[in-house]
Amino acid sequence: MKIVVLDGYCLNPGDLDWKGLEALGECIVYDQTSLTDMEEVISRIGDADIVYTNKTPMPREVFEKCPNIRFVGVLATGYNVVDVNTAKEKGIPVANIPTYGTASVGQFAIALLLEICHHVGHHNQVVHEGKWESNPDWCFWDYPLIELDGKNMGIIGYGRIGQATGKIAQALGMKVLAYDAYKNPALENENCRYVELDELLSQSDVIALHCPLFPETEGIVNKENIAKMKDGVIILNNSRGPLIVEQDLVDALNSGKVAAAGLDVVSTEPIKGDNPLLGAKNCIITPHISWAPKESRKRLMDIAVNNLEEFLKGSPVNVVNK
Repeated sequence: MKIVVLDGYCLNPGDLDWKGLEALGECIVYDQTSLTDMEEVISRIGDADIVYTNKTPMPREVFEKCPNIRFVGVLATGYNVVDVNTAKEKGIPVANIPTYGTASVGQFAIALLLEICHHVGHHNQVVHEGKWESNPDWCFWDYPLIELDGKNMGIIGYGRIGQATGKIAQALGMKVLAYDAYKNPALENENCRYVELDELLSQSDVIALHCPLFPETEGIVNKENIAKMKDGVIILNNSRGPLIVEQDLVDALNSGKVAAAGLDVVSTEPIKGDNPLLGAKNCIITPHISWAPKESRKRLMDIAVNNLEEFLKGSPVNVVNK
């Protein structure tokens, strides 16, 4: 059995191993594969039975020209890079990694928020540059500092990751306003309650996006909804870039309507040099690393291997195109 991993570097840049897959068959791992050259994708898959992809597209053309494919594993939760309908037509299960980085992603959302509140990186840098040494007073700060206790955290999408963020927010003394299509009353308490979207927008001091990217959520942060928000709101997104209409957010940041944004995702990744967010005021952007602590990548790897093991046993799990 031949296994091909089209783009394994982000999952395993060298601090993990591929032994789990290697034990199941001949395993070829490519660090990266072209996102646009389908001939390269097709050539690398060749006569492989099993294909793993993270961000390398697998449209209909790939399935048509690689008839040996029996199973596709996506090394991520999102699976929009694979034409799952074509795979289903051909009887090929596509399995994803539904839950692996809940704690890491929730932690990172709060990291973005705390950086906005305290500008730790900036103050560390200017101290090393000598600003504290030459300061006439015993301390200084270059930005307004923000205390979170008592403030409202609106969380759009209150699934596992939203709940993880909400748990930390509550530990910081924040009140959580949760918006989700599926409500779990057991999660409500004096510091957490479900609300409708308009109430969340109007009452939140901080808004965190933790919802999936669906047609109904694409562009949910837009000029109309921003207008409903508090002046000086903080917006966090480490879910999916297209949840935000980026030019609308840029306009709101530059006008001061939105005080700051912390983003780990953008509309096109890697980010393009003409992305307007790069020139916006008070906008922190990180390169989609919420998921990337070694602990969460190890869980991802283990689930990816288990998905294949279960398929080979005849009982596939985490299949997204049943």
